[in-house]
Amino acid sequence: MKNLGVVITDGVGFRNFILSDFIKEAKNKFDKVIIFSCLPKSVYEDFNLNCDIVELEVYNENFKTWFYRKSKEVAHLQLHRKNNFGIQDNFNSNKSNSNTNRGYATRFIMQFTSLFHSEKWILRYNYFQQKSFKNNSITKDYLKLLKNHGITNLLFTHQRPPYIAPLIYAAEILKIKTIAFIFSWDNLASKGRMAGNFDNYLVWSSLMETELLHFYQSINKNQVAVVGTPQFEPFIQEKYGYTKENLIAKFNLDANKPILFFTCNDSSSKNDPIYLNILAEFIEKNKLIKKVNLIVRTSPVEEPERFNTIAEKYKFIIWNFPDWTIKRKNHQESWSQRVPSIEDLNDLKSLLYHCDININVLSTITLDSFIFNKPVVNPVFGNKENKMFDDQKFLKYQHLFNLVVSKSSEIVKNEDEFLTAINNLLSGNDNRMIQRKEFLNLQIGKPLENTGKRIAETLYKWA
Repeated sequence: MKNLGVVITDGVGFRNFILSDFIKEAKNKFDKVIIFSCLPKSVYEDFNLNCDIVELEVYNENFKTWFYRKSKEVAHLQLHRKNNFGIQDNFNSNKSNSNTNRGYATRFIMQFTSLFHSEKWILRYNYFQQKSFKNNSITKDYLKLLKNHGITNLLFTHQRPPYIAPLIYAAEILKIKTIAFIFSWDNLASKGRMAGNFDNYLVWSSLMETELLHFYQSINKNQVAVVGTPQFEPFIQEKYGYTKENLIAKFNLDANKPILFFTCNDSSSKNDPIYLNILAEFIEKNKLIKKVNLIVRTSPVEEPERFNTIAEKYKFIIWNFPDWTIKRKNHQESWSQRVPSIEDLNDLKSLLYHCDININVLSTITLDSFIFNKPVVNPVFGNKENKMFDDQKFLKYQHLFNLVVSKSSEIVKNEDEFLTAINNLLSGNDNRMIQRKEFLNLQIGKPLENTGKRIAETLYKWA
């Protein structure tokens, strides 16, 4: 028997692996598919998946485990921060002046790992992290679950959340093969260490494979497979989305005006309200060469209160508040418990498909827009000199440096450039179509078609 366990870690993993065709394709290959969910079991009720669903107990990390995990992550950043601005920036964010146990421990870790941060030391920290789960009651429950379901392969749909580490440990004890899907385009080149070690790795592209082998020196090429990503697979499925006529009716749009689609990051992107206010002023003061519809989609991981003033000031803005509902509140990463509805996926696909220009601050939505061959404007005005939140620094992160070099989007650094870029695009002067396609090919190494099937076949090959 070859039984596949699929660990759904959060709402994005739910969207990527439940709302795509992956589960159906996995059931065609494996004897059984069992979902181990870090989300409540109730979120799957309306999907007729016809497979066992196990709701995992919420794991809260203790100090001992945190200490070894933090040592591992900081050592990883120490090892790779030279000549890598994103990792250096992430490393700096770990510095702490807090007079708490964790604050004191963090300062000790920073000093210790400045000397001991080789790959061997990183693996040593990971070993002690995993050993800390040995007598944990949740680990014992996980061992029983994996045994009772006869799991032979365990797929983790995200490689980073610390709360998956005890499940990795349980699989290691039972000699169950573990596979990690690399979650996002920025995870390897700018983020910290994975939650644990895995037997195999699924990556989006050859670029991501190169990054994985560079940043994780103990991984061999034969442990890695390029499969693309299910994140965008619903965009090519006819069951999702709706017509432009339905979009116009739903959002009360003017059918004779082009659609500007402004998509927001979470509150860590502090300049989003500034750029939106500037854009709304362009419209109000007739600075754009055409009358437009402006639709704003807020971040799915937060409530939209920080835009209340803008909503009150500019009544012509049309709002799309993502339907991502919090399903569990007693969780160390509450944002991870937000789960999207099918209707929200329909809205997102339709807005991307029918809009004329997408505007966002260096978000993954840039890739989503490229899939529909839509021009993208990335406003980044902030730097150290003008005292705004420094979002220009992110252009030096490796994944975004690749975007800059590709010249596939309109990156604008002040209000005049912002206005000029939008008006040029409204005039029909879109000359970046080839660059968009090339950048997509760089980031997503396989066709969107049959992504779920490709992943299931690769997992079965490794079984």
